[in-house]
Formats: sequence, structure tokens, C-alpha cells
Amino acid sequence: MVESFGLSDAGSVRPNNEDYYVILKDKGLYVVADGMGGAQAGEHAAKLAAETVVSYFETTFHPNAEALTEAFVEANRRVYEAASRNNELEGMGTTLVAALQAGPRLYIASVGDSRAYSYNGHDLVPVTEDQTWVNEVGRKLGIEEGNLKTHPMRHVLTMAIGVSPDLRVHSYELTPEPGTLVLLCSDGLHGVVDPQTIQRELSSNGSLETKCRRLIDAAKAAGGPDNITAVLLQTK
Repeated sequence: MVESFGLSDAGSVRPNNEDYYVILKDKGLYVVADGMGGAQAGEHAAKLAAETVVSYFETTFHPNAEALTEAFVEANRRVYEAASRNNELEGMGTTLVAALQAGPRLYIASVGDSRAYSYNGHDLVPVTEDQTWVNEVGRKLGIEEGNLKTHPMRHVLTMAIGVSPDLRVHSYELTPEPGTLVLLCSDGLHGVVDPQTIQRELSSNGSLETKCRRLIDAAKAAGGPDNITAVLLQTK
């Protein structure tokens, strides 16, 4: 049994919200997408990718890690083909992170830099690994963390849904203890709010809705330079 709540906000700077999330409780499916592209293309990519994953699980009877990866591959195909057919959507793409409940297990998949965290009441643990230049190249080159935060390549993704026919999907599996919180979020949250603050808000009293609102408020208090999305799950 999982309780859940999600919230998305344009933030304090961006005129529109290119994030998109889905909570499908009857399927145990939770998705966050952070779109990119000119005009309305980012919004289109995020929504198309997330809803493709949802559609996939409306027809499959095998909720497992392989199915979640296949859903991501299908989302990539549909976004890539949509961008190829329409000049106004050329270059669009999106990050994607999703959690799929199957009994006591929680399967998680990610592409790009939208993240999943697990919080057991004591430690905030990142589940996913960012597919970014900073994480996959900069750190391996030994560049210091302080310099990476201001590096001109710090916002560059090494993988995203819809930008190439080829796709690398990261997959993870959790068996969370009762009461564990799982956070899915876009980089408008984790890229702006430090882990200590995220952990503090998750440990605070209140409902999942209250915690989501506090996370959004924390990102906006830090300037809110990007769209902000948080989806919280709590195992029972």
C-alpha cells in the first residue's frame, strides 16, 4: 500500500511550466518529466513522454523492471518521431524518472537528471544517478565539486528522452520498509535546494501534501530559477 501526492510549480522566473507529472495509483505508477525545447516544445515533450509510459502500463500485465525500461524506450521513440515530423518541435526532449510498485518492490527508472531519493526517517539517499556532463565526465576528470557548480557544462545532459534514437535507461530496485518516503523530483528542486534542507522538510510533521508544498516553497525561497516538481510516495 502506497500513499502519494504530487505538486508542480513554474517557479519564480520561467513564464511557463515545462515539468509534467502523473500519479496513477491503481497501476502503482508515478512519473516526473522535465521538458526542454523552444516555445511550447518542452511542455509537449514532457507530457508526451509521461503519458506514453502511462499508456504502456494500461496494456501490459507484467509490472516489472523490464517493462518499465520498455515503456521508456517507447516514450523515446514517440518523442523523437514527433520532433522529426514537426519543425516547431525540433530539438525537443525531456528527462524522465518513474517509480512502479509491484508488491513490496519499487522499480525505478531514470533518464537525464530528474531524480529519485529514499528517506527512511534518518538518511536521505539518492537512488538515481544523473546522466549529465558533470556526473559522467567532470567528476571522472577529477574536477573539484566547487568548480563543477559553476562549470559552463554544468547544465548539459548526456542523455534525454527524444533527442536520439538510442537510449540508455538507468534501472533500480528498492524494497522500502514501511514508512519510507520516496521522492521523485525535477532539477528545479534538487538543483536549487541542498540535501540537508530536503531532508529537513521530509522529516517535518504534516501530510505528504504539506511536505510537497514545503519543498516547493524552499525552492522558490532559493530563487526558483526553474520549474519545480515533487512527487512523494510513502509505503505503509
